[in-house]
Amino acid sequence: MRGIVRRFFLAACAAVLICGTAAAQDYPSRPVKIIVPFPAGGSNDIIARIVAQKLAERCGQTFIVENRGGAGGNIGAESVASAEADGYTLLLTAPPPLTINGALYKKLPFDPAKAFAPVALIASVPIVLVVNPSVPAKNVSELIALAKAKPGSLNFGSSGIGSTNHLAGELVKSMAGIDIVHVPYRGAAPAMNDLLAGQIPFMFDNMPAVLPQIQGKAINAIAVAGAKRTDALPDVPTVAETVPGFEASSWFGLVAPAKTPQPALAKLSSELEVILKMPDVRKRFAELGAEPGTVFGAAFGQFMTDETAKWGKIIQASGATVD
Repeated sequence: MRGIVRRFFLAACAAVLICGTAAAQDYPSRPVKIIVPFPAGGSNDIIARIVAQKLAERCGQTFIVENRGGAGGNIGAESVASAEADGYTLLLTAPPPLTINGALYKKLPFDPAKAFAPVALIASVPIVLVVNPSVPAKNVSELIALAKAKPGSLNFGSSGIGSTNHLAGELVKSMAGIDIVHVPYRGAAPAMNDLLAGQIPFMFDNMPAVLPQIQGKAINAIAVAGAKRTDALPDVPTVAETVPGFEASSWFGLVAPAKTPQPALAKLSSELEVILKMPDVRKRFAELGAEPGTVFGAAFGQFMTDETAKWGKIIQASGATVD
């Protein structure tokens, strides 16, 4: 009797393994939904559609991009966090709902650290420190000196509280030991309009948004916020060349609901690793001022953990809050 039970148990285990392997080989076997938690037309949306098209071509299934904006990305992110963990609902997003909003909002309907399984860092977008031409600062050192000469009188704009552009300003404020005042706007466009008009002296903004204005000499780029210089502005130094250790960038990452089967996650990561090396994808990303990601799976999970800790400290020090 004991032998019969043992054989039945082993057969059942084998069946589970076979079914699991078959499921992994078949994934995806039906359309996959990619949620973008911000409005259509922005960099997040465009990059998601580029990736969705390539995944569809390689996997032989439709990848549908659906925009669910609102609440700093929280509405779309919550819909994925509460979705069935089967690999057929994914989130492709900028940092806020994954690494920023947990510290910014007093209460969230999901735990960013536990609600998602990491898939891939899709792209990084350089952030540029730009000033109105009337500002007597041609580099970061001069801007810091100007701020120290008149504490509390120098304002910087951003696309809103908790945006990566806002936090880049808070980071330089902390690391350079200067007293500057944040002026939040309802989006990057009105902030840029006031920068052009001289209503605010400087701001950090994403490369795609500022490059045309820089090239038209309407504003001056005095630094890039990333760890290295960018090919789009090779003569513009990094903030870190003046403020050692400074680094801030915007990025877009793909995650799935927590407990999504590992084979599905591995399939997505491996396909994306190929896609992000494709010349036509790299060209499209370059046109957006974006750099293809090179971090996948658990390494992307660690990246998000590090980002969460970094920005959590900055948000706490700044006193920024949304609710």
